[in-house]
Amino acid sequence: MGETFNFSFLISGRSVIGDTLQEIGQVDQRLWVLTPDIGGALSDFKVKCRDRFIDVGISEQNVVGIAAGLALEGNIPVIMGMLPFMSMRACEQVRTDVCYQNLPVRIIGTGGGLTSGGGSTHNAMEDISILRSMVNMTVISVGDPNMIRDILHTGMTYPGPMYIRLAQGKKDRVLYEPGSVRYEIGKGIVAREGTDVTLFAHGEMVGQALDAAGILADEGVSVRVVDMFTIKPLDEELVLRCVEETGRVVVLEDHLMTGGLASAVSDVLIDRGVYPRAFKRLGIPQVYAGFGSGEELRAKYGYDTNATVNAIKEMVDQLMIE
Repeated sequence: MGETFNFSFLISGRSVIGDTLQEIGQVDQRLWVLTPDIGGALSDFKVKCRDRFIDVGISEQNVVGIAAGLALEGNIPVIMGMLPFMSMRACEQVRTDVCYQNLPVRIIGTGGGLTSGGGSTHNAMEDISILRSMVNMTVISVGDPNMIRDILHTGMTYPGPMYIRLAQGKKDRVLYEPGSVRYEIGKGIVAREGTDVTLFAHGEMVGQALDAAGILADEGVSVRVVDMFTIKPLDEELVLRCVEETGRVVVLEDHLMTGGLASAVSDVLIDRGVYPRAFKRLGIPQVYAGFGSGEELRAKYGYDTNATVNAIKEMVDQLMIE
């Protein structure tokens, strides 16, 4: 892409989910929408497509099982829930009922990273590691809320199960001019060009990565920002090209530093025998985070904007010394 518009206005990802599902549901009878009592944004679908809306209550295992049954009958079920519970409480059902049978069930929800405000029990910080390990599963992490519409439309024809991760989904930052970016599953987006370092990010961290790149540009450091919104399948070609062109790699994510995007990127590099001049992970350390906003917790655990800027400066400075 080369340039990002980096808009400062915010919209609700949850509202985009609700609007898109009712739009699709009115023209495609295969769409069913299910929720384990997290359906506040689904009111329009519930009214206009009431025969294809199911709220099972707080029972994530059941909602996955029902979705699998609907998919076996030729439908495209979308589950909207809280991701820490969809990825862990319903882990066996997702693996065995959905992935094992390679069914077109879409799991979309909120709580990715340290964003829920509900403490460790309500933060999905292992979810990408869990879901990307499952055979047949596609894993997506949304950075710009406007991505959601395209991804859900694509999901009506895309094969196999799909996991779509959001942060809080209430006040999401718009990064790209609407209509300017084509969201192709399996392809990353170069949100900002740069020559000194490649900063891979996903989800809410893409906006932070762009902020850090802007600060560093004023200090003479050119940072390429890649929005790797599809974590599985990973855009391996883009990863290899970025390493070849910039040499230095930083991966920023609101997830444990092991098992997520950083691990996926490092797997590609090691498997291909490609070794960057420097490699750095920024994300959640091996802790159960306490209560607080996402911004507060990122600062506490060393992967906020300032920490990102400092890590890249140290990397560049160190390599200049060497």
